[in-house]
Amino acid sequence: MRKLIKQLSTAVLALGIGSAALAEPVIIGGKNFTEQQLLTEMTAQYLDHLGYEVERRGGMGSAVLRKAQENAQIDLYWEYTGTSLLVYNKVKEKLSTPEAVYERVRELDAKVGLTWLNPSRANNTYALAMRRSDAAQKGIATLSDLARAVNADQPLVLASNAEWYSRDDGFKQMQKAYGFKMDRDQVKRMDSGLTYIALQDEQVDLALVFATDGRIPAFDFILLQDDKGFFPNYAITPVVREETLSQHPQMTAQLNALSAKLDNDIVSALNARVDVERTSIEQVAEEFLRSTGLM
Repeated sequence: MRKLIKQLSTAVLALGIGSAALAEPVIIGGKNFTEQQLLTEMTAQYLDHLGYEVERRGGMGSAVLRKAQENAQIDLYWEYTGTSLLVYNKVKEKLSTPEAVYERVRELDAKVGLTWLNPSRANNTYALAMRRSDAAQKGIATLSDLARAVNADQPLVLASNAEWYSRDDGFKQMQKAYGFKMDRDQVKRMDSGLTYIALQDEQVDLALVFATDGRIPAFDFILLQDDKGFFPNYAITPVVREETLSQHPQMTAQLNALSAKLDNDIVSALNARVDVERTSIEQVAEEFLRSTGLM
């Protein structure tokens, strides 16, 4: 028995973790849509493989999750640079590059004890989508084209989730930036996942989507080009409490290694496996980690 314990201890130390890392579970949070559920599960399996005790707390709303992390109820989760910039930090200044957005949120969130690690190459910005054939027929390829169509009284209906409809980088501000206004009865508010179904089933003409969602290519949707650059960059990035990293300094390199494996095509394909192929989140996460050599 003593020999076995010694062997286990040696293995843990070889991973660079040590016994202190195993004293308390690392609590991994996540939001309540497929991509975030995948990121939560992927991170949990990865850190568990590295020897951490982990606890999952997924399915949370953005504001609740952020507050939980600030209050030390969540150790880490994957956040979007644009969300922190506009929603949490209320930055109204227009930043010209993804790097500028990242550096600003990294600096601001450090003041509340949160550390932004390396951003992935996946940019899950908000976007408006149309059915490809319908967009071609109506001559709408950009948000400026959409504005002209609305101002010409084309009877277009948009599906949006309630959060984007009211948030600072949301619907009303986008209308203002592009110079058009849709009436209330032209906007149907629903859960995020239902906007794709509503568009596919021709219940609406446009839908709010996430740019890395796998259903966009699967359903033959087209994203309208944000030709005035209204939406900031939404790089998917691991954000960890400073105190957590001080207890587990090796976690920075470990999570950066995971972040480096993600880009738009990969994340979109992973999302599609869940939402289109109906593969379980646990299986998709495990197969991705094994295919990349992280597990």
